[in-house]
Amino acid sequence: MTTKSVRALVSGKVQGVNFRSATREKALASSVSGYAKNLADGRVEVLMCGEEAAVKTLCDWLHEGPQNARVTDVNLEEIIEAHVPESFTTA
Repeated sequence: MTTKSVRALVSGKVQGVNFRSATREKALASSVSGYAKNLADGRVEVLMCGEEAAVKTLCDWLHEGPQNARVTDVNLEEIIEAHVPESFTTA
């Protein structure tokens, strides 16, 4: 099993639309750990750590997000030496 860690910065209408909790639900269902947190500039930062295919699936989902979100951009960056959290949290 190949593991991967990716950080995403998600732009658009992504705060106040259940984006973080929906991301957490998707992550936990796929055994992906990490976090989703609001940034002061209106974006959401997401760290995803887990099996490569599961992380890719969650990365792909971030481009849509939950029903009320309007994602305009997702910037992905692979993290080579990430501290891997035990679960997925929202902040």
